[in-house]
Amino acid sequence: MKRSEPFSVLYIDDHLVALNKASGLLVAQDRWDPDVLRLDNLATERICTDGQRLYAVHRIDKDTSGLVIYARTEEAHRTLSMAFQEREIHKSYHCLVHGRPAWDETEVSIPLRIDGDERHRTVRDRKGKESVTLFRYIGPAGPYSWIEAQPVTGRTHQIRVHLQLSGLSIACDPLYGDGEPLYLSKIKRSWRGDSFEERPLLDRLALHAWKMKLNHPITGEALELCAPYPKDLDTTRKQLAKIFKTDPLGPLSE
Repeated sequence: MKRSEPFSVLYIDDHLVALNKASGLLVAQDRWDPDVLRLDNLATERICTDGQRLYAVHRIDKDTSGLVIYARTEEAHRTLSMAFQEREIHKSYHCLVHGRPAWDETEVSIPLRIDGDERHRTVRDRKGKESVTLFRYIGPAGPYSWIEAQPVTGRTHQIRVHLQLSGLSIACDPLYGDGEPLYLSKIKRSWRGDSFEERPLLDRLALHAWKMKLNHPITGEALELCAPYPKDLDTTRKQLAKIFKTDPLGPLSE
């Protein structure tokens, strides 16, 4: 998916559709600005005809790119919503973080409360809702690391907060990290470009909803859906791999 495209269709049938969305695009109505551009509206215009609609069954953050599914019928909506509620759908995210984790795999179980401070961030709260994320270290990328995250629960900003509370932050995260864009000049010693003209490799949250495993809501068939990296994240991956001569993701991002 090119960065200029708001989304691409990964899978579609009469009952559900899987989309690969760009970062910066809401998946459903926002309580702060009901008129803002949204994935569900854009997809409805392209996909639906004769009064058909899309039914939301889950959400991902506006700043996160990647895989989103919608039901296309009321029956599929009921079945998929229940599957998400019962944690029968397995989701995997990839992210680029600063530094190195002290683990190869870990489970973070820290209760969270959404909208917990003046910046509307999600915060640790012992009286908050149960929140569990499984993390796996994929490999190094110079001063960064690639991490796979599997959220068991689905709290707002859960992956970002659980990483922050574990001493890590996702690159370019404006809420739970330093928010600084990733520039080639900062990581390549031999860089000889013009600092006034340089554009960042990445200037948005380096978190991507990569894969989902589920049973089809009508046929019961096992589905494995995968969203390729968008252009900005894939360019970042390739540049880091070239500079540091290691690509732990390899074909995973294709």
